[in-house]
Amino acid sequence: MTWRQATREEIYRYYTEEFPSYRDELPSFITAKGPKQYALAFRDPHPVRKDGVPDKDFIRRDTWQTNVSGERITAAFHDFDDVLEFIRHPARNDPLDRSDFALADPNLLDKPDPCPDAVYYALDHWERPWVLLVDIDAKTIARKRAAQAILDEESMGDSEELLDTAGILEADPAGYPYSFEDIERAIEYGFEVREIFEDDFNAEDTMVVYSGQGVHVYLLDTDPAHRYDAKSREVLNDLLQDTYEIPIDPVVTADRRRVARLPYSLHADVCSIVTPIESPDFDVRSATPEVLQS
Repeated sequence: MTWRQATREEIYRYYTEEFPSYRDELPSFITAKGPKQYALAFRDPHPVRKDGVPDKDFIRRDTWQTNVSGERITAAFHDFDDVLEFIRHPARNDPLDRSDFALADPNLLDKPDPCPDAVYYALDHWERPWVLLVDIDAKTIARKRAAQAILDEESMGDSEELLDTAGILEADPAGYPYSFEDIERAIEYGFEVREIFEDDFNAEDTMVVYSGQGVHVYLLDTDPAHRYDAKSREVLNDLLQDTYEIPIDPVVTADRRRVARLPYSLHADVCSIVTPIESPDFDVRSATPEVLQS
């Protein structure tokens, strides 16, 4: 099983050879013009064209230019092929075009064209009223498990020492701040949250996505009954954490302006495809890209 950081060549091969085969499986709200932004994270900061501006290891790009009234004027990506070209060659296909703040042209630099370690889209959306996402991270579960196992207050302040003492850093995948056991538990929690959405909230449109190091749980119903404002999202956070004792990241649930990993993008830190899943029995080994297995 491949559980390591992907190389630049492997990232490029994935987005060139394998990712296009998943285009028809992307959720319907993932379009060139739907999410208000796409974003890329780079392993190494890449320079921009304007002198004196710090290199960037994370960029957000709007999908539409707007006027002073906020009305859409010009689309940055006309179709998903444009998004794909932006992912493959971000410096050559930066929607900022020739702006001083666009990524620098790699042909004029010693640094090669950057490859994204991660591809994101904005939960804030032009064409649908809301997307609600709950994040469950294996690292959170591992740290809680370690704290319960050690029960040593002197170790509580140092996360790495705590994980090391509990044997989690040595468990597979060795060197990561969680074990496969913690990822499997995160997936189980994800389906528990989906059941809560369906049973307690009468949600009909839900989705669980393996994120590479945990899960994202979506509530996608567009019925006004599911229009969760900031206060409602805080109530939801309290319900999941306090009543059901599910270790979610409450900041993600509350913030509509966050970005989320694009389904079927590559989590390059662990060589795993971000995959929508249908069962808590999902085998994370099946998310290893084929281009990394050959």
